[in-house]
Amino acid sequence: MNIKKIGLTALASSLVATSVYAGELAVSGSAKISWSGYDGNARSTAQKDTASGIGMDQELSASGSAELDNGMTVSLSHALTSTGSASSTSSITLDMGDMGSLSFSDQDAGAGLAGLDDMTPSAYEEVWDGVATSSNSFSFAEMATGRGFGYSNTVGGATISAGWSDNLTGDNNSDGGVLGTASSSSSSSVAVVYPVGDSGLTVYGGVGSEGQPDGKELDHTTIGAKYAFGPITVGYQVNDEDDSDSTSTTTDKETQILGISFAVNENLSVSYGKMDTDKSGSATDQETDGVSIGYSMGGMTISAYQNEVENLAHSAGQTLEKTEILLTFAF
Repeated sequence: MNIKKIGLTALASSLVATSVYAGELAVSGSAKISWSGYDGNARSTAQKDTASGIGMDQELSASGSAELDNGMTVSLSHALTSTGSASSTSSITLDMGDMGSLSFSDQDAGAGLAGLDDMTPSAYEEVWDGVATSSNSFSFAEMATGRGFGYSNTVGGATISAGWSDNLTGDNNSDGGVLGTASSSSSSSVAVVYPVGDSGLTVYGGVGSEGQPDGKELDHTTIGAKYAFGPITVGYQVNDEDDSDSTSTTTDKETQILGISFAVNENLSVSYGKMDTDKSGSATDQETDGVSIGYSMGGMTISAYQNEVENLAHSAGQTLEKTEILLTFAF
């Protein structure tokens, strides 16, 4: 949805120091209004004392592209939010045709395992959305984010994606600038997504290594599959996280995710998801489940979910539940 197209003399790309391309950036945004509410005995103070759960989208995106003399395309994207620079992202992508695409992002390149955090089907958000707090013990395919490079290409029908990140989340750095001492070593990963012909089956997986402040690493492995038949799509995914430092407080984890969605008609979809996490050394598994719905009528879409986690952070009896309703308007 384009709010306004503005002619900006933008540094859309700079492949070499003496070659700068200028162009137009299209500014877009979303008309979204939401309500959120929490329940459960593991609510934080802020979640218990919420004055209002009503909010609206506050993000603007500016994007543009230009074709180079060699036929390649460079695209630029800025996502700006009112919550500060740590929530704003910028990326540059070079589309090299049959040679694939190379990208750089100052916050999260979204490459490699970052694109496989949870690929199970859902009518709205993932089953862990809103309850995956810092005290949780989920194991996700994606790793720590920061400035990084990504590469993707399609070979023999399979999409291959590789990513590298410096793990410095939230630290923007302008051109020509430098940052201080790194708090952790870098991360890298590779992922493959393969649709099996026209069977409706898609298989995917990947591996990665995430650097830690102590110099040790977390090794990630993800494997999963989705199968669509008629109006029903089912998916199953397993994420493993192995800590190379046996003395670390971050111990090995395995998360299993199951999702099923049903398209009632072209306007209405519903889904159910379940996510269980086993943590090495813990006698209690963390269990999460949720339902979601999406309904469109004309230019308005209503989306909602209710997600609940039991045994939060593998502590027996600790629960957290979130309910969210979202209205989106197209104009």
